[in-house]
Amino acid sequence: MTRRRSTHARAHRREESDTVPPTRPSVEPPGDDTLDLRVDDLVALLAAGNPSPAPDDGLPAGDLLDSVADWDPTPTRFGAFQLVPARLDRDLPLLTRWMNDPAVAAFWELAGPETVTAEHLRAQLQGDGRSVPCLGVLDDVPMSYFEIYRADLDPLARHYPARPHDTGIHLLVGGVSDRGRGVGTALLRAVAELVLDHRPRCARVIAEPDIRNTPSVSAFLGAGFRYAAEVDLPDKRAALMIRDRSLRHAL
Repeated sequence: MTRRRSTHARAHRREESDTVPPTRPSVEPPGDDTLDLRVDDLVALLAAGNPSPAPDDGLPAGDLLDSVADWDPTPTRFGAFQLVPARLDRDLPLLTRWMNDPAVAAFWELAGPETVTAEHLRAQLQGDGRSVPCLGVLDDVPMSYFEIYRADLDPLARHYPARPHDTGIHLLVGGVSDRGRGVGTALLRAVAELVLDHRPRCARVIAEPDIRNTPSVSAFLGAGFRYAAEVDLPDKRAALMIRDRSLRHAL
């Protein structure tokens, strides 16, 4: 997700790989995704280009995502799953190995020595907390990588009708044995539920996989996301995927 243009410029190429080509829907007419802003919401959105936290957050820097480190494990049909914030000293060799898997590198564009992955992680770990890199741990085994980020404070917000507290997800599944059997779909559903459980101000979970990454798009659809539109980002054409809080119990 060519070198980094911003904290997430390369992240927008990322996601997990599993199959089924998406159809190309037309962009939805104004409705649920039309921006309806109060003054305080507008201030929050303007912060997308500003490193300072949005004034309406009421949270200190580093807590823009409601303390991901404190989110509890959650059950899935594949076992107990938990997001564990990444640490350079502990996780860099594993994440570098995953980034050099050709299936991952095709979309994340972080193949190379440890310094490449370290730079990518450090930009988030030393940032203001609008993006939290995490290991996805299944039954105590690290097997995936997630980035939970404030989509409304990200450059992505310039390319779709963002709402305050929209929360984005990037995912890669590290082990080849965990791909192609529904694990990614189950984890995406679990993480979307964790976001909605722990971030009460978040009405929507957002994703923007590369339109060419049909396995990823399929996984998001299976996890209850809807295919809202196609958007042109600086480094890719993306499928805008949205999971709505209002529909969570119907999915």
